Amino acid sequence: MDFFSSMNVSSSALTAERTRMNLISSNLANANATRTPEGGPYKRKDAVFAATPVESRFNRALDNATGREVRQVEVMQIIEDQNQPRMQFDPSHPDANPQGYVAMPNVNVVEEMADMINATRTYEANVTAVQAAKNMALKTLEISK
Repeated sequence: MDFFSSMNVSSSALTAERTRMNLISSNLANANATRTPEGGPYKRKDAVFAATPVESRFNRALDNATGREVRQVEVMQIIEDQNQPRMQFDPSHPDANPQGYVAMPNVNVVEEMADMINATRTYEANVTAVQAAKNMALKTLEISK
């Protein structure tokens, strides 16, 4: 894999993880939102990632020579959690049903924070990979002088 392909792979991961962090932030911000424009409580959102081939002549030649395919990450879709809302007893809430229960978003703050830590660390690892590829490319240019 050449320097630019490795940077493309890492930059695709940076884009995907940024999308994931934005979704997690939205989930956390709406953890108590009982009303949405669509009606009902907020529905948790998540990104679906897929490995897609990196398209370049060099990568095709490398794939043919090694029998391995260089892949990058891509956000294929953003899905909404289809689980039922969490029912919380609060008869004084304006959105409470006749039995006193309020439909709350199915957002688990602890899980979202763990996902945010994971996304942040993955993002940082890919920033480091881009920096390493850039440094190797610069060293190659220095050697060729």
